[in-house]
Amino acid sequence: MATLKVYLLLFTAFFLSGLMQLSTATQTAAAPAAAPARVIDAKAIDQAIAYLLMFAALFVTYFSH
Repeated sequence: MATLKVYLLLFTAFFLSGLMQLSTATQTAAAPAAAPARVIDAKAIDQAIAYLLMFAALFVTYFSH
């Protein structure tokens, strides 16, 4: 059972990291060649916080059962 938890944790981590890479790939692909100074994207920050909260809720739910 412990190995199942480890595999689930690793799978979830790789899955979420893949989702994060997809969101940054679409943002950088649409950027022009001569990009201006780096600007903080509030939508990306909100999305990252939402992913972290969902990830935390998943583990709280998983470990409480």
